[in-house]
Amino acid sequence: MRNLFKKAAVIAIVASAATLGAVGSQNAFAATSKTATFDVTLTVQDDCSIAANPLDFGSTGVLTQNIDQNASLSVTCTKGTPYTVALDAGTATGSAISDRKMGNAAGDAFVSFNLYRDIARTQVWGNTVDTDTVAGTGDGGAQTIPVYGRVPTQNTPAAGAYSSTITATVVF
Repeated sequence: MRNLFKKAAVIAIVASAATLGAVGSQNAFAATSKTATFDVTLTVQDDCSIAANPLDFGSTGVLTQNIDQNASLSVTCTKGTPYTVALDAGTATGSAISDRKMGNAAGDAFVSFNLYRDIARTQVWGNTVDTDTVAGTGDGGAQTIPVYGRVPTQNTPAAGAYSSTITATVVF
């Protein structure tokens, strides 16, 4: 029995020493640490971007009735930024805000059309701020703005493709 107690005592001493050694070795290798802080900053300025989808009036024969089509603009402005969207007259010769034109490749034939701010197509969309433009306030995300187009009844020009390029401008 005495041998058993000696064995148990030796095992207990060895286990204690191993535990103390492990604890002691952690302390021996523990590093001292220091901290520092730094600021992270960003200044968000008033800003806007604009994107446009094409307006396609399709194909037709004789222009004996109005052809109405819609397109859309996408305006993204920083939250709270007031903006105005203007549309120019287009690139075809003789175009004006009140009478936009699509021209053929030769530039000698035209189809009249116009762009409107309202679905009833009574408010022509132009480029005079606070008069014939569309205003809004940015919400930080993309805002869709409809563009209402109309080719009115008119004398039909020669068959062919007619086009114009409209520039949409966001003022903020």
